[in-house]
Amino acid sequence: MSLTRAQVEGIARLARLKITDEQMPQYVDRLSRIIDFVEQLSAAKTDEVEPMAHPLADQVQRLRADEVRETDQHEKYQRNAPSVSAGLYLVPKVIE
Repeated sequence: MSLTRAQVEGIARLARLKITDEQMPQYVDRLSRIIDFVEQLSAAKTDEVEPMAHPLADQVQRLRADEVRETDQHEKYQRNAPSVSAGLYLVPKVIE
């Protein structure tokens, strides 16, 4: 699937990227190649493949011991907050 210049401009606008006219052909080509590669991956037959329950099935993960390395300083940080209640930051409602 080949992307058009308009599609790449739309993607750039959504991603808030500034792409110059000189860069645009490279972006169109490279993004089109990525889409083609994803389509190739999607075409792979995976019906007979059993999902892995764990990527390290026959291996043991070494785990470190849980240790507290820093002290709780939430009160110090909340002193700078404009509004706090019961240890929570209060913010203005933004969804109506």
